[in-house]
Amino acid sequence: MNAKDAYLSKPWLKHYPGEVSPTVDVPAQSIPDIFDEVAEKFGNKSAMIFYGKKISYTKLKELIDRFATALVDLGVKKDDTVALYLLNCPQFIIAYFAALKIGAKVTPISPVYTSHEIRHQIQDSDATTLVCLDILYDNVEKAGLALTNVILTSVAEYLPAVRRLLGKSAVGKIYSEMQVPASAHRDKKGLLHFQDLIRQYPPQPPRVSIEPERDIAALPYTGGTTGLPKAAILTHSNMVAMQAQIRTFWPFFEEGNELVMAFLPFFHIYGQVVVMLASLVQGFTMVLFTTPDIDDILSAMERYQASGFYGVPTMFEYLKEYEKTDRVNWKRLKLIACGADTLHESTIEAWEKRTESQIFEGYGMTETTGVSHSSPYQRPKRGSFGVPLPGMKAAIIEHEGTDFMPLGEVGEMILNGPNIMQGYWKREEETGESLIDIDGEKWLRTGDLVKMDEDGYFFFFDRKRDLIKYKGYSVFARHVEEVLYQHPQIKAAGVVGVPDPRVGNIIKAYVILESEARGKISEEEVKAFCKENLADYKVPKIIEFRGELPKTDVGKVSRRELREEAEES
Repeated sequence: MNAKDAYLSKPWLKHYPGEVSPTVDVPAQSIPDIFDEVAEKFGNKSAMIFYGKKISYTKLKELIDRFATALVDLGVKKDDTVALYLLNCPQFIIAYFAALKIGAKVTPISPVYTSHEIRHQIQDSDATTLVCLDILYDNVEKAGLALTNVILTSVAEYLPAVRRLLGKSAVGKIYSEMQVPASAHRDKKGLLHFQDLIRQYPPQPPRVSIEPERDIAALPYTGGTTGLPKAAILTHSNMVAMQAQIRTFWPFFEEGNELVMAFLPFFHIYGQVVVMLASLVQGFTMVLFTTPDIDDILSAMERYQASGFYGVPTMFEYLKEYEKTDRVNWKRLKLIACGADTLHESTIEAWEKRTESQIFEGYGMTETTGVSHSSPYQRPKRGSFGVPLPGMKAAIIEHEGTDFMPLGEVGEMILNGPNIMQGYWKREEETGESLIDIDGEKWLRTGDLVKMDEDGYFFFFDRKRDLIKYKGYSVFARHVEEVLYQHPQIKAAGVVGVPDPRVGNIIKAYVILESEARGKISEEEVKAFCKENLADYKVPKIIEFRGELPKTDVGKVSRRELREEAEES
């Protein structure tokens, strides 16, 4: 069997649980159509619980329909772009589904973006309407944008009465640090108010015809590894396919009978698709958090008897040592999933020892509508992010070519499936580089260096851009980081290559020590530890101790920022 056929034979299928189908049927429906069916079926069930405030599916549908009617009256048309600059809150869900219902597309903006980044995304996405939290509006004003509609809202609007006083709640912490525009200022600027629109308009939006395979549902922006972020074009069909794939791969979830924690940010594809959309198209209840306050989350998990928990590595790294983690019976949950970055071996071992439960790793990108791989729930493999979801093909090719790599060798992972984006918004050149044609099929170049074993399990090594070339040798930054994390006094680490004309790249490690070790461990001691566990050419030549490391929006160490710092210095 040649290398290509070894991948196309899908060896991972033999490790699917018996009740998991290798294929998926993608309904020719839009996301709002599916939601309306679910709302009709589970009307009295709570769609979400927001700091104690319960909102049923019937009520949520009414709110969505009222806001959709308002958007149409404000001039929002099919194919227009509605920007959402919101923390996790009911208004995000209402505005998201309302925009999709009238044939518009949404572009969620990260709440931590600067005014410069906000201006780029709004202008690049052609957004003319913005739904914005009052405490975030100052950044919008600084961006100096001419928008047709700016709709302000407040986190407090859907809090239960006792919580509206805010006090010491997680929501109160947010408001204590941010400025709410005064009513006179809001009136002067002609800003609209979310609740006014909800009250003024009936739940009677016009029926808009949506072609799932053609019409765009969302323009989520990627992290912008070089230059400014760019948007992946995701159609209704991409979104519906993703939901069908998730549902097929995790058949133990019962429609209308699950409760999940929703603290992952909805602006990010992981929280938006795997938590928010997957819950609302299956009739689940979401316990919604504006900020990921650990104590609030753990209390809610036991109070409401959660069945699903979706986290990122930094969350599990924190929880494995947190004093209150044992309040939750983790063995009772149907699924504990981790995505957005790679889990360190030390985290997995400590988690399993403490909770007697398993974390199921997955892999996905904005360009794959959230997920492409996950660990089979009956047969996870340590160190692997799993196997392709039903309906997907995956393979490994040369990272600087298109020839297929033999099994077990590292190269760039490519993907094919119904959840793959249509391309990058307004970026024909980047689209052509990422979406390649192989024998008449569209494949996505992921930019990730991966290998597949003979069982069809995939193992992550590094981002292509993070591969360090030292004297002709290839060094994976992640491999060096894994060794650093094994040191008992190292809390966190980030490794990058610093350009050097003599050797190509010098390996530099940024290290955070445990508090009791600070000032007591030297650079030479860290290097000596690395020499015991790494080939000489992989040992960092520079160690820099830090109090903190730059993080991405989902909490992983930002090598891009570290690399930029190293190059500047």
